Amino acid sequence: MASAMYPLTDPNKQNIPTRRYQIREKIILFADNFIIKDEMGQDAYAVRSKIVSFQKSFHIEDMLGNGMIKIEQGFPHLHPTYNILSARHGDFCRQLGVLKQQFELLFHKKFNIDSVYGQYCLESLDISAHSFILTKNGRIVATINKTYFSTSDTYGVEIAADEDQAFILAIVIVLDQILYNNYNGSNRSFQLGSTNRNSNPFKLNF
Repeated sequence: MASAMYPLTDPNKQNIPTRRYQIREKIILFADNFIIKDEMGQDAYAVRSKIVSFQKSFHIEDMLGNGMIKIEQGFPHLHPTYNILSARHGDFCRQLGVLKQQFELLFHKKFNIDSVYGQYCLESLDISAHSFILTKNGRIVATINKTYFSTSDTYGVEIAADEDQAFILAIVIVLDQILYNNYNGSNRSFQLGSTNRNSNPFKLNF
């Protein structure tokens, strides 16, 4: 998979390669399925939703059908909680992380993710929640941007190459469920790069 060099917020001022993805919803009755493409436009992952006993889960697979990640909604709380589990062979159902939405302050949306990889924080950058950054230990490891014009949900994600790519992509799927599915119930859309349509669609604002 191709990657590019971008300056990240890093104590050592090192350039760290990033990988870029587009996540597009496949509109199927009563199902939230997605296809994830890499920056070359090649299919990289598929996301399939399942409902068992009125509980929805998501399964991220590679294009060979191998399980990568399973997402389950936690027990009802004041704020949404999602569990992210491994679905890899030999590591099935090991908990990788828990995402919890924090109290909203002046329309600023914030989520904490406790994981085996460390503590992440996902925060909105604007009042309309169209741009997000994901940080770990003070370093930006991913950006997510949303556009206004699409017939289906389309997400743009750029991720530091040294992160677990499937795990970070799972965080984006959870973000969709919390902000743009369970609560609003309408079609939403994200697109690679900045929400400014005249800007470089692959530029990270680290």
